[in-house]
Amino acid sequence: MDAAIRALPVRAIFGLRRFWPHIGDKWAYDARDTGRPRHSGQRDGNGASYVRNADTLPYSEKLFDDYHSLGQSQSGHAKEETGVMNRRHMLVGGAAMTGAIWSQQALGALGATDRPAPLNGAASDVDGSALSPLARVAREAWLYAVPLVEVCDVRRRILARGPANQWVHNRHLTNVETQRVTSPNNDTLYSRAALDLRHGPVTIILPPTGTRYFSVQLVDMYSNNVAVLGTRTTGGDGGRFTIAGRNTTAPDDAIRAPSNWLFILARTLVDGPDDLAAANAVQDGLAIEGASGGPFNLAVPTRNDDWQSFFGAVGGLLRDSPPPATDNALFARIAAVGLRRDGFAAPNLSAAQIAEVEGGIAAARHYVGQTQLGQRIVDGWAYPPWNLGRFEQDYGFRAQIAVSGLFALPLEEAFYTRSVGDRSDGLFHGDNFHMRFAADQMPPVDGFWSMTCYEARPDGQFFFAANSIDRYAIGNRTRGLRRGADGSLDIWISRNDPGGARSANWLPAPADKPFALSMRAYLPKKPLLTGRYSFPELRHFV
Repeated sequence: MDAAIRALPVRAIFGLRRFWPHIGDKWAYDARDTGRPRHSGQRDGNGASYVRNADTLPYSEKLFDDYHSLGQSQSGHAKEETGVMNRRHMLVGGAAMTGAIWSQQALGALGATDRPAPLNGAASDVDGSALSPLARVAREAWLYAVPLVEVCDVRRRILARGPANQWVHNRHLTNVETQRVTSPNNDTLYSRAALDLRHGPVTIILPPTGTRYFSVQLVDMYSNNVAVLGTRTTGGDGGRFTIAGRNTTAPDDAIRAPSNWLFILARTLVDGPDDLAAANAVQDGLAIEGASGGPFNLAVPTRNDDWQSFFGAVGGLLRDSPPPATDNALFARIAAVGLRRDGFAAPNLSAAQIAEVEGGIAAARHYVGQTQLGQRIVDGWAYPPWNLGRFEQDYGFRAQIAVSGLFALPLEEAFYTRSVGDRSDGLFHGDNFHMRFAADQMPPVDGFWSMTCYEARPDGQFFFAANSIDRYAIGNRTRGLRRGADGSLDIWISRNDPGGARSANWLPAPADKPFALSMRAYLPKKPLLTGRYSFPELRHFV
């Protein structure tokens, strides 16, 4: 039985069947009380037997093979990334996965058992079922709007520094002094721009990058990936790519954006201090051709604004970047709070009703402040749903990622996992954790991998913490790591230097704050995408 399916708890399976009915097309499950026939001798870790259907591939692997059968390869053209095939691969039934956010109980060795549990409260706190109807409406409206607010705030900050359609480069790797956006990496240089398409298409010029990992991510104002250019999709030879907005004439091969604004983020790998100048030269080769629409100043609320100020400003953002027609049902559901596709009209509410709205928004703030894990937990690591970065109508998950990991790449570009921590909030509060990669069990990637330690903030965001060696991540390119005689790699995560030979492989944790560990695997290979590979568990050391 495929490891990706076997690792799911029985309750998790039922949750997936509810939110992801297509999974039943590949596997039929029996959990002792369903009345379905058992298949002798084949059971998952919770005693649930399974029966294999006619298809010969587990669901996740079938998705992967379907994806590649559509013509997308590691070095292929970016046809898929333009949105032509986005809805046909990896997203079949991939929406509404936020009901599967679980934390593993830390009993003995971390990762010893799979037990679904809602974070920071009961199930009703997670799905809002305990709220009044009006409070649920307010909760859903607020969650829908948060990604738009977060992306528009980044646009606001960029435009405060200079015009649109102009690259802003970080010339050094992000550190504790320069971090600005939640969950930064310490592997690549960031280059960013606000792409203004109001006056017509623009052209992005990419320089030759050879074998260096390089990607240019185009994200719409609702935090969905529109395209990823670079190593995986367009190759290392560079090129010119036309980007067009709504209702404008453009070449047939243009990448069509859903609105007249995009956020664009380039990642350029830096392979050590002596590679920085060459990486900066790659950044210098980036260019954007095309006229900006001129000055732009639109109010952006904060997540802590009162409900009328928040939704009032969101109304302006909606008019500027109209939502897709596929969100129509959402707007029908949230009409009672006055938020519409074309703006906001404050409803006439009683004091009691206003209290309900405020309660719903408080519940939504609580929800996004929870540590976002994933749909599958194995050996203390939570694995993400397939719709990461292309959220469709999974508004709750989209909101959580906007707060905790804004601008996440799609999984075929970068595979993200996060540790489940040593408490039910999904964070580490203790100290001294050890992880060992066997020589033949290194993460399977065509790019690179790294594990980053983040200080967890009370609002659900994650940032580097200051430490004595200025190390925020460890990976396959980290200089000076010591390998075992058998080729294994040990990593020591602790608040203080573990001393001796362990110091070379030390990943510092925050001195006195909760923290999270995040694994990134760029250009993941098939075993990681299908769930046949999982990261080793974390254990305490003394």
